[in-house]
Amino acid sequence: MQAWQVHEIGEPSEVMRLADVATPTPAAGQVLLKVRAATINFPDVLMCRGQYQVRPPLPFTPGVEICGETEDGRRVLATPSLPHGGLAEYAVADAAALLPAPDTLDDAEAAALHIGYQTGWFGLHRRARLEAGETLLVHAAAGGVGSAAVQLGKAAGATVIGVVGGAEKAAVARELGCDIVIDRRAQDVVGAVKEATGGRGADVIYDPVGGDAYTQSTKVVAFEGRIVVVGFAGGTIPSPGLNHALVKNYSILGLHWGLYGTKNPKLIQHCHERLTELAAEGAIRPLVSARVPLTGAADAVQRVGDGVTTGRVSVLPGLPGLPALPGLPDGAAA
Repeated sequence: MQAWQVHEIGEPSEVMRLADVATPTPAAGQVLLKVRAATINFPDVLMCRGQYQVRPPLPFTPGVEICGETEDGRRVLATPSLPHGGLAEYAVADAAALLPAPDTLDDAEAAALHIGYQTGWFGLHRRARLEAGETLLVHAAAGGVGSAAVQLGKAAGATVIGVVGGAEKAAVARELGCDIVIDRRAQDVVGAVKEATGGRGADVIYDPVGGDAYTQSTKVVAFEGRIVVVGFAGGTIPSPGLNHALVKNYSILGLHWGLYGTKNPKLIQHCHERLTELAAEGAIRPLVSARVPLTGAADAVQRVGDGVTTGRVSVLPGLPGLPALPGLPDGAAA
């Protein structure tokens, strides 16, 4: 089969190589899956750079999220078992962790419903306990993780403020359903949020960026608000001032979705059932901004790492040709 492999640490476009390799053999408790679609996630970028908390042995195949097909023809969602990731024609995954792909979504959309939407659901509902009528602020609202949080926030009845970088991404955030969109390049984020909320601030802040975005969050979080930390796409891990959290009465909540797979896997199943219902109702639908063939995967991973894409980019091994991947001219996190 064909698979992308990383033999050394570095930028995805420099270290990812497409090769003919042996089809992986499932271990006990695993299944072999034909990859129908693989969604590019920021952890794929970080693994290439050697910066992710999970460091698979070299060489490895990136791709942490797929819609695959079992040998008996079932469409399923899976997180492949590294080092045999999803940027390949076949991958292996734990049989017990497979989830049925929603019938209302195509392969690319179904693959994108998994990690980003599960992270959003756990962050907003399990950790932050978002309630209807509250104000939710989402950093990088046009990105893969942020776009899921925007849709889930709207589905929960929240007023959603989206922070983005650039006019193109602002347009995407509006299409996603943001009630208020703030372009951090053209506007003062803190001032704009305070103006939009009458000085009160946001009840829940969803932060996959870190760095300056987190600092802004502490200045606009409401009384008894909750800041959900889900990642550091901006590249800087902030050091929170706990005295500030004390004097403003807000909570800082961490979320590592992957832990639920070992700590409480039944919650993942419950979340998937709820996401499937929301997709069937039309309340959520993953934004897949580009679909590329397997040969375009390295470029796709690099563009996600450079922050020039919106929504999700999906790799479809069965797709012929090599169309250009739509992107934005510049920018960091969405």
